[in-house]
Amino acid sequence: MTKPLLEVTGLTKYFPLGNRAPSHTSHTSHPPQTSAQIRAVDHISFHIHPGETLGLVGESGCGKTTTGRMVLRLIEPTAGKMTFRANGHELDLLQLKGAALRQARRHLQLVFQDPYSSLDPRMTAFDSIAEPLRAHRMGTRADIEARVYAVADAVGLQGGMLRRYPHAFSGGQRQRIGIARALAPEPRLIVCDEPVSALDVSVQAQIVNLLKDLQEQLGVAYLFVAHDLAVVENISHRVAIMYAGRIVETAPTHQMFHQPRHPYTQALLAAAPQPDPTKRATQAVLEGEPADPARLPTGCAFHPRCPRATELCHQHPPALESLEEDHFTACHCPIRE
Repeated sequence: MTKPLLEVTGLTKYFPLGNRAPSHTSHTSHPPQTSAQIRAVDHISFHIHPGETLGLVGESGCGKTTTGRMVLRLIEPTAGKMTFRANGHELDLLQLKGAALRQARRHLQLVFQDPYSSLDPRMTAFDSIAEPLRAHRMGTRADIEARVYAVADAVGLQGGMLRRYPHAFSGGQRQRIGIARALAPEPRLIVCDEPVSALDVSVQAQIVNLLKDLQEQLGVAYLFVAHDLAVVENISHRVAIMYAGRIVETAPTHQMFHQPRHPYTQALLAAAPQPDPTKRATQAVLEGEPADPARLPTGCAFHPRCPRATELCHQHPPALESLEEDHFTACHCPIRE
């Protein structure tokens, strides 16, 4: 097995928060309100191999997008280490500054969630795709033009369309422009921040299939941030489940969807719509609300909603431990059947 392309260890992001009045509805297991911080991402670790897709899944507010943006250094982490291996070099992304960080960013690109707001309405499709090439000074004007037309063709855009402005494109076509822009500087890793959630279902399938085809052709790796489990199952090689800023389970995709070990993962899967009308839904209803990242309960953050919680869960946060090969779960009472 080759070394991971990206290896993240103990990645943390706390956002400062002003003084808050005590909550009248807070759970008794919450610690006293002494810390003025939101624990958006709390000491998470994961890795991505070359040509692999890691799906990052969880409820809104669990820290998925913050994680993706920290990987790109668009948000500065509070703590942690990120090792990136490219072109025979091993880089600590959190130590890079100035020109070194700028050079590394060529290999780390982003596909945004909203294809409508992520494109400058005053720039043609050609200029949007060419922008990272010009920013990184990748070749002459002729080289840049040839590269733009090549990546446009790779994502299914005809050359004659590139002189149009964003308002002339559909949502799916705009997202293809966004993907072409990310591919233009020949990155090794692309963070896909819910890239199909704003699109119609039929267009979603086209974009997901395009991303898979591009990965097969180019060997690019994806960190695929999403909340749609069907999309994640279709595109991911491995899946990481986040809850309240922490990764609670990671596993190969087939294992995660057919043998979940964490009660939260099981509840997420049970809540997904069932496309087969002949099958009876088996809802695992969770009581209560998602944990407040500014007032996390002691012990396991999930225990106020967990039907399997014990006194140990109330007192001690579980570590992410291996239950079987490449399957890790942070739970004191994992599902073993």
